[in-house]
Amino acid sequence: MSEPSYPPELRYHREHDWARIEGDVATFGITWFAQDSLGEVVFFEPPAVGSQVTQHEPYTEVESVKAVSDVIAPLSGEVVEVNEALVERPDAINSDPYGDGWLIKVRLADPAEGDALLARDEYVALLG
Repeated sequence: MSEPSYPPELRYHREHDWARIEGDVATFGITWFAQDSLGEVVFFEPPAVGSQVTQHEPYTEVESVKAVSDVIAPLSGEVVEVNEALVERPDAINSDPYGDGWLIKVRLADPAEGDALLARDEYVALLG
């Protein structure tokens, strides 16, 4: 994905993570900006299904050719699904960060936490 992209239906965390909220489950990933800053992602180890994630706290790491970076949870809850395909093909995080490059799905502990996330235009403004 060469051009910056920030889908309007997503909510964004200041640490360059996104959430697609559908009822009481949210899909998480990293933004176009994050994957572009990291460079080629070469390793992703998902958290265990059933584990808890806490808003604003790291829940896993992604490793790129440049660095190892924490991935921050945009919302709190229980991990209900992980994108196992990324273990074999972590480069999907770069090529399709909002589609095949999603990281985990979480059953939300408190859906109201989503109110603290940024809308697309707010996130784009944050990027400058």
